Amino acid sequence: HAKIVANLPYYITTPIIMKLLEENLNIESITVMIQKEVADRLIEVPGGKNTGAITYSVYYYATAEEVILVEPNSFIPEPAVESKVIKLNIRKEKAVKTGNENLMFKIIKYAFMQRRKTLVNALEKSDIFSNKKEIVEILEKLGLNDKIRGEALSLEDYANISNFVTKM
Repeated sequence: HAKIVANLPYYITTPIIMKLLEENLNIESITVMIQKEVADRLIEVPGGKNTGAITYSVYYYATAEEVILVEPNSFIPEPAVESKVIKLNIRKEKAVKTGNENLMFKIIKYAFMQRRKTLVNALEKSDIFSNKKEIVEILEKLGLNDKIRGEALSLEDYANISNFVTKM
């Protein structure tokens, strides 16, 4: 198993990490130094205060941990941002079972495109559901409140929604 260790350029951090995770390479872990705000989102647990769509993707493929906070004065010249070294330990099995990975991540993406909206209103703008009523019915069948916001759902909740849509 390979271990990846890198100091990634901050503007391209997310695409590189996602590419490494999605390719199902024979990787044991990814240890990277990245901008603190991005790191906080990547190591957050779904449903936490720093949750973003990327949080769910990373959690699906890996367990994430903070290694160390790196202060700006560690560099010459000093950058305007703090950095963190984080480690992503690749899971042997994905965090949840889903019949359609792409659909699950598409639903997550739409849920976070308009963070201030309820999940129902955010998903209404997608091409996944025919109408609002359909979304509300799925949430009710899964025991979820129709006023819930996307960041309050677990990865398993998203997997269940996508599995439900796949069966329709």
